[in-house]
Order: sequence, then structure tokens, then C-alpha cells
Amino acid sequence: MMRNIFCLLFLCVSALVEAQEFNAKVTINAEQTGQPNLAIFTTLGTALEEFINKTKWTDVEYLPQERIDCSFFVNVISYNNNFFEATVQVQSSRPVYNSGYQSTLANFNDKDFSFEYLEFQPLIYNPNSDQGNLVAVVTYYLYTLLGIEADTLQQLGGSDHYETAKQIVGVAQSTGKKGWRADSGTSSRFRWNEDILSGTFSEFRQALYMYHFEGLDTMAENPKQAKKKIIEAIDVLGKVNKKRSNSYVMRTFFDAKSIELSRLFSGGPKVDISKTLDLLNFMAPSYKTEWAKIEN
Repeated sequence: MMRNIFCLLFLCVSALVEAQEFNAKVTINAEQTGQPNLAIFTTLGTALEEFINKTKWTDVEYLPQERIDCSFFVNVISYNNNFFEATVQVQSSRPVYNSGYQSTLANFNDKDFSFEYLEFQPLIYNPNSDQGNLVAVVTYYLYTLLGIEADTLQQLGGSDHYETAKQIVGVAQSTGKKGWRADSGTSSRFRWNEDILSGTFSEFRQALYMYHFEGLDTMAENPKQAKKKIIEAIDVLGKVNKKRSNSYVMRTFFDAKSIELSRLFSGGPKVDISKTLDLLNFMAPSYKTEWAKIEN
């Protein structure tokens, strides 16, 4: 794993540095409520950032430079008597080895984000009990982000994190809130978690490792070979797509990766991508504008 590279440094500074897993930025946009300057929106944003960044989510020791950069953009549609109707966009990235580049790993747009929040109430995560939909949704995405990042560093490395997210789904199902149940639609939190843990998507997770660890992380050493490895990863995604076309898991992958892929294959050493372009257009036709930027 990439973290082993930093092992010696960790031993030297672990006694001096205490860092959690996330470097999160939370933005609360309340323009649609007609009262965007209410103090509770600022308080909510601050509380969420502190909750995410100061909680220890795993037993793994993270150095400051290893923390996962992520953002939560909460768009509040309505607010009344401490009840919020909102949407949330969740994104994360990780550094590419031996470069200053941050690769986007996840880009979720969740339309089912309603919750109650009383100003200054403590946000506490308990995996065995319902702590409210605000905590449930945020912690679900945190463990999902941890799982995705772990899958890029070790083959199927994110399983434990996805299982924790599944536990959150199970507890939250009893609340009746949208997004947690099997009947919540094809773009729900339940569906993404159910799919990522299924055997059908084990190849997708292997492709994450190939794309990032064997591809992007070797780009500085051998860019042409790295591109070939990324093409192999896309071929594996094609196999997954044959089993489950237009899946939510695949859509979120291309939501995160379309611009990166377009730029990746538009510069540097040339590789044969004619078949790859056909596959990208087939799997993710909504990004045909990005694919058109790639020189064949």
C-alpha cells in the first residue's frame, strides 16, 4: 500500500502529530429558504465540519498528508421549526503518488436529505442506534468514501468500510426516511451500498485498484504503461457494465472521472484508445462531450 511508503516518517512523527481521516469542507447554501442569513445555517456547517474532521472513524493512523480531502455541499430547500429539506453533493479525492495531482474519487448527488437539527445540538455517531438522519447520512458517506479510497490502495481493501456503511443503512431503514430502503429507487444510498458489496461489482472494485494504484500512481515513472493499465481498468468496467448496465455505481464513477479521463488521454504519450473511446461512449453516453475531446 502507498501508506507503507510513509512508514518511516510516521514512526518519527506519530508522537507529535494527531490526525484523523478527513479534511472536510462543509458548505451550507440556504438561498432557497429566503432566509439564508439565519445563524443556524452557519452553526450547522461548523458543527458538521468539526464532527467529520475531529472524530476518529477507523483504527488506521493517518498522517496529515494522507487525510482524505472531501466536501459536503448542502443545499437547503426549506427550513421550518428545526426541520430541513435539502440535497447534498459529496465529493472526495486522494493524491496521486509522486505528483501534486489530486484525483477525484467520488461524486455523489443525493436528493433525499431531510433531517432535524436543533442549533448547537451535539452530533454523535453510534453504530448501533438511530442518531437522526443528519448523522446517518453523513456517516454513511464517510464510510463509503473510506471504502472507495481503500479500494484504490489495495484490492478489495474497502470491504470493512462498506460493511460499516451497510450497518448504518440497516439501522436507518426503521426511520422511514428516503434513501435507505430497497424501494428507494435506483439511485439511493441503499442501492449503491447493496451493489458495491455484491459479487457482481467485485470486478468494479478491482478496476478501481488497477486504475489508481497500478495506473495513476505509476504515471510519473512510466506514463505510457500507466495509460495502458488505465485502459485495462476501463475494459474491466466494460465487463461489469455488461452484467449491470447503467448501474448507479458506474454512473457515480463516471461522474467523478469523466473530466480526468478526457484530460488524461488528451495529452502525454499516445496509446491506442479507439476501442476505449467506443466503450466510454457506450457506458457513459451522457459524457460524450468529454469523450469528444480525446484525440483518437
